[in-house]
Amino acid sequence: QFSQLVSSDLKVLGRSSYTLCSDGQLLIRQVLHPETSKKNFLLSDCFYSFYDLRKEFHTCYPSSAAVKDQTIKSMAEYLGLGTDETEEDFGVWQVKTMVAIIFSMLSEGCNHVFTEPETVKYKYETGPCSKSETVDSETVIRARGLPWQSSDQDIARFFKGLNIAKGGVALCLNSQGRRNGEALVRFVNSEQRDLALERHKHHMGSRYIEVYKATGEEFLKIAGGTSNEVAQFLSKENQVIIRMRGLPFTATPEDVLGFLGPECPVTGGKEGLLFVKYPDGRPTGDAFVLFSCEEYAQNALKKHKEILGKRYIELFRSTAAEVQQVVLNRYMSTPLIPTLPTPIIPVIPSPYTIATGSIRDCVRLRGLPYTAGIDDILEFMGDATGDIKPHGVHMVLNQQGRPSGDAFIQMKSADKAFMVAQKCHKKMMKDRYVEVFQCSGEEMNFVLMGGTLNRSGLSPPPCKLPCLSPPAYAAFQTAAVIPAEAAALYQPQALLPTARTPQASAAAPPTVTYYPAQAAQLYMNYTAYYPSPPVSPTTVGYLAAPPGAVAAAATATHTPILPQPGALVRMQGLPYNTGMKEILSFFQGYQYAPDDYNGLIQLSDQARSVLQAPKEWVCL
Repeated sequence: QFSQLVSSDLKVLGRSSYTLCSDGQLLIRQVLHPETSKKNFLLSDCFYSFYDLRKEFHTCYPSSAAVKDQTIKSMAEYLGLGTDETEEDFGVWQVKTMVAIIFSMLSEGCNHVFTEPETVKYKYETGPCSKSETVDSETVIRARGLPWQSSDQDIARFFKGLNIAKGGVALCLNSQGRRNGEALVRFVNSEQRDLALERHKHHMGSRYIEVYKATGEEFLKIAGGTSNEVAQFLSKENQVIIRMRGLPFTATPEDVLGFLGPECPVTGGKEGLLFVKYPDGRPTGDAFVLFSCEEYAQNALKKHKEILGKRYIELFRSTAAEVQQVVLNRYMSTPLIPTLPTPIIPVIPSPYTIATGSIRDCVRLRGLPYTAGIDDILEFMGDATGDIKPHGVHMVLNQQGRPSGDAFIQMKSADKAFMVAQKCHKKMMKDRYVEVFQCSGEEMNFVLMGGTLNRSGLSPPPCKLPCLSPPAYAAFQTAAVIPAEAAALYQPQALLPTARTPQASAAAPPTVTYYPAQAAQLYMNYTAYYPSPPVSPTTVGYLAAPPGAVAAAATATHTPILPQPGALVRMQGLPYNTGMKEILSFFQGYQYAPDDYNGLIQLSDQARSVLQAPKEWVCL
């Protein structure tokens, strides 16, 4: 209606074209374009090119306030123009004042010429990015929390109204080549980037998206490439890219073209296909396909999970940055996103230990509010706080380092633990009731390994059930903290406070604290069942500390350390039904260590349980 009204007025004047002039850019870039995009409305061309009155005013009057500080009222006051804010209709006095300001700028004294309008891109342009490019860090943001199936066009639509640089959307992949819900986006200038940061926690569908600053180096790490093969593949601009996954290793270009069929012709035929291969030339089962228009790409996506040979094929929208990342980085000898944890080195033991054995002198708190802290737990315990052992409160974190809603508390005796469980069970903490169970140190370890504990008894973790092997090993990207005395032998340095010398400890006044240092918080094993917390010493065979560090720790602790690299081996690719006999038969003729570690390390039962690994995995 607005466009029709203005067009009819122009016809009366014998004109056909016009350009909008706005008070700043927010109304057009941050309101009209995002909202019409969400509602699938088409904006007239006049909203894609406009003049920013604040910028034009500062250009005409350089001594005026900075652009970001300009308002209609301040501009009018600078020119000595009066404003009538008594108009009842919303926005009328602002528009009238803007007209007076523009006429003043066009007067003979200023002769200002409106020559360079602000523009809004009609659509996002795809394209390759070279690692040799220089990317300004003031133009890059990181978007987090994206739906895994979102494409570069979806991200561009989320930032509708802002100008993204050509090829400026880079979807981040994990070490398996799958999208991890993050993307790096490069804008044409810092002004557009600053406007993008204001969309922090705006919604894409039902999910809110977090937007943070990023660096040009991070963008190039994800989007940059130097392969001639990839550059030639991406040289055809404005193409829609589809990624195919799960192809038979014997699939040929003819097989792929036949699978896609005549209803979705590939740009350039075989030249529009790019097969992804390992460094040794073996196919990975992935390929990228170019289509000249959206219609052909939509027809191809309809073939998602159709069969080629004896395998179903997955099809997804992709981007030029993803092509670069997968082809150039995903299958290099050094992965783009490292999967191995921080190297483990021995340190001086902690001054506290976690209870072991079958004495039921511990309690487990389940269902804690995620915002609950140590002080909340102590308040929840009430008078029983005095019966907690020093360093006896242990918050359990999940593998993302966030509270899991569980905590373990060591009491001074089994009777005290029983009394607490009876008194505090289902007592309210904030707006939630908390379950309290009496348990032993051994039961605590079972829970940390994935078992369950309630008033009906203890259910062992899946890795302890008969005839059940643990799933394939996967290294965790985040360094995890391990409990008890094992943590004294193996903890990442980055997570430990500086160890105090014996003299300093002796001089410190005696104090009682109810919780361990941050480094001793426990990590619940939710997603994989291991006999110890994630990235525990079961991986020591290939994450060994430098010999000097091992020797120094052995001297400091007066305790024998695990053998040097070479004494442990890890087996990959075992059949899931493999048992002890098959592994012993496989190593027939070689001498291996006995079932116990007693002859090697003098440790308590707790540390031994952490160090021991399933026999299906590790041999010594």
